[in-house]
This record gives sequence, structure tokens and C-alpha cells, in this order.
Amino acid sequence: MYHTWMRYFTPRPVHHRLGLVCLGVGLQHGQLPTVGPRTLDHHVAVVISAGSGWYRGADGRRTSVTAPALIWLTPGVLHHYGPDPAAGWDESFVDFTGPATATYTELGYIEPDRPVVPLSDAAGVRAAVSRITRAARRENPLLEVETGAAVHELLVALRRARADTNADGDPVLTALARDAFQPLSVAAHAARHGMTPAELRTVVRRGAGCSPKDYLLGIRLGHAKELLATTDLPVAAVSRRVGYEDPAYFSRLFTRRVGLAPIRFREQQGRNVPGGWSNRVPDPEHPPTIAGTWT
Repeated sequence: MYHTWMRYFTPRPVHHRLGLVCLGVGLQHGQLPTVGPRTLDHHVAVVISAGSGWYRGADGRRTSVTAPALIWLTPGVLHHYGPDPAAGWDESFVDFTGPATATYTELGYIEPDRPVVPLSDAAGVRAAVSRITRAARRENPLLEVETGAAVHELLVALRRARADTNADGDPVLTALARDAFQPLSVAAHAARHGMTPAELRTVVRRGAGCSPKDYLLGIRLGHAKELLATTDLPVAAVSRRVGYEDPAYFSRLFTRRVGLAPIRFREQQGRNVPGGWSNRVPDPEHPPTIAGTWT
């Protein structure tokens, strides 16, 4: 015996321009029938939250699937999968498409070369799927936009839930962020971790979807913006604080990446904040109010 609930959607062309659209969502459990062999023209994230089964790809190789796990179905790839016939499994699936799938693949959030991905915990993923199911009522006028936004959240939740990812972040990435403002080369950062530059690139690419240089640059420029917006520090001082000894080089780099020169950014975004910004992150469940304080 098994139980199946599903909804399918047909977003309009204007919705596709948002980057991602949800084409369908389903919740199933029990002794489900096998799927395929078949190919699709869109992506599907199949999340197994209980039970076990198998997956077979175009190469004919059979891979065991044990919950919690993710099965990636990608466009044009032959696939065939199903639960163990005796016990079955609990499954949710989300069909989606859009131009943003190429970027998510480049960043490593979607992994066509790894169709079966062990997960450490499916709770966050189930919450993202639940948002889609709640939005899936046919009379919902926001259905296409609401479900599309939830697909973005789902991809982030799946990335966080991968069993090969530390919930608190990769220790190497944490250390790079901590040391980002030191004037160190990528080779020097690698040496600190007993790695070659190539090994460091692999780790950062896997964890952050970019090169070490771009990872450090994003952190440095973010802090530079904060200093420009909230202090009267000269640009040269800002440059040194974020790890660049040459202010002219920093200004060229900032202008190229941000699209504005540092001085122009300050003119647009400057905030005179006595004492600087608070370092305390507000609780999103209980944000600060005029009556409250959070210094």
C-alpha cells in the first residue's frame, strides 16, 4: 500500500524570467512503484526522509539509497529508481526549471554528476517543501511566485543538509573568513592549512562554489562597504583594514567589482552612526523595536 499527493503547475513566461519556477510538488510514502526508466526536460529534487531503495542511472550502475538522502534528476539524463518493495520509503519531490538552474549547478548546489547525495538531516529540506505545499492551493493568486521563491530556499536547504557539509560551515572556510583581512596570498593561506593551492581551491570550490580568491574578495569588499558607509576613515585606511596595502589597487578593484568608486559608494550609502554599527545580530523571530535596545 502507498499514499500519493501531488500538484502540478504551469507558470507563464513572465514567471520564468524570475529565474526559477516550480512545476510540481508531491508527497508520497509506502510501497511506491518504481519510476522509469525515463528522461525529463527539467530538474527534480527527490528527497527520501525514511526508508531505503535504489537508483540506476544511464550507466546502468545501481546505487543504494538510504534515508535521509537526495536523488537529483537532471534534464536529459536517463534514470530509474524505487524503494525497497517490502518496506517502501517516505518521499517528497519538487519539479523545477529556469535559467537560474545553470548558475546553481555552477555553484555546486545542483550536482548532475552525483545523482544520489546522502543528507545529514532532512528537517530543513522538509520545511522548504512544506512551504511549497502550503502555497500549492489552486486559488492562491501568488502561487507561481511563492512556489518559485521556495525553490530557491529548497536549494539552499539541500546544500546545507548534505552529509559532507559541516552544519557550522567547513573549518577551512571559517578560517579563511577569519583571516580574510590579512595581506596573505592564496598560497600563504593554503600553507597555513597544510595544503597546496590546488587542494585549497578544491575545498573552497566544493564548499562555496568559487575560487579562494573570489571567496576572500567577497568578504573583503563587504567589510570595505561597511567601513565606507559607517565611518569617516580615508579610503587608504579602509584599504589597509581589509587587507590591501596599495590604496590605488584597492580602489580599482572596488570600482570594477562594485560598479562605483569607493568615494562614490560612500556618497550614496554613507550613514553617520555614532559609535558604529552594532555587532550583535538581531533575532529574526524577535526583531528590535523603537521601544527595545540591542546594542
